[in-house]
Amino acid sequence: MKFAIVPVTPYRQNCSLIWCEATRRAALIDPGGDIEALLASVERAGVTLEKLLLTHGHLDHVGGALELSRRLHLPIIGPHADDAFLLDRPQVQAEMFGFPPAEAFAPTQWLHDGDTVEVGELALQVIHCPGHTPGHVVLFEPQSRHAFVGDVLFKGSIGRTDLPRGNYHDLIASIRGKLFPLGDDVAFIPGHGPMSTFGFERRNNPFVGDDA
Repeated sequence: MKFAIVPVTPYRQNCSLIWCEATRRAALIDPGGDIEALLASVERAGVTLEKLLLTHGHLDHVGGALELSRRLHLPIIGPHADDAFLLDRPQVQAEMFGFPPAEAFAPTQWLHDGDTVEVGELALQVIHCPGHTPGHVVLFEPQSRHAFVGDVLFKGSIGRTDLPRGNYHDLIASIRGKLFPLGDDVAFIPGHGPMSTFGFERRNNPFVGDDA
């Protein structure tokens, strides 16, 4: 697997372009906005975009998905259906966070824990990780040992749980019970900020580290 990280929106959310080296088929994970920048990254990589993947329903992660889907006739895959309340009322988020007006939509396919999403010859494992939002999912590529964790975990921090239907205890359980067991060597791409590894966070994260 190859990937490129493209920060988008005023929140500098990490949209990830991932692709299969064998087939040059690609997907965008969390296309939150700045569509022309995302399309330019696809062109630079010389890949064929085949789907859009969403980790959760917050607008800075999904804001460009509907337009991209319509323009390029791409399916929108994810998140878990428990985030439908966010996708059903994006105008509430737009007003709350100062984003342009947004249109409600439903994905082509909801995701569930244990599902597999294929991108070319890649097979991403779907892990339901509620807490930041109830329908948050993480996408794990086992061959390259990379995880795309959205806003569940950050380098040195964790996702917010003070937004609608967030749950602190669920978030901690998701990180410690579902992500850390994947292995200390797994590198993760968060929804904001720099990459890290699960091992580094276990040793150093003040919220979910071994000494927390």
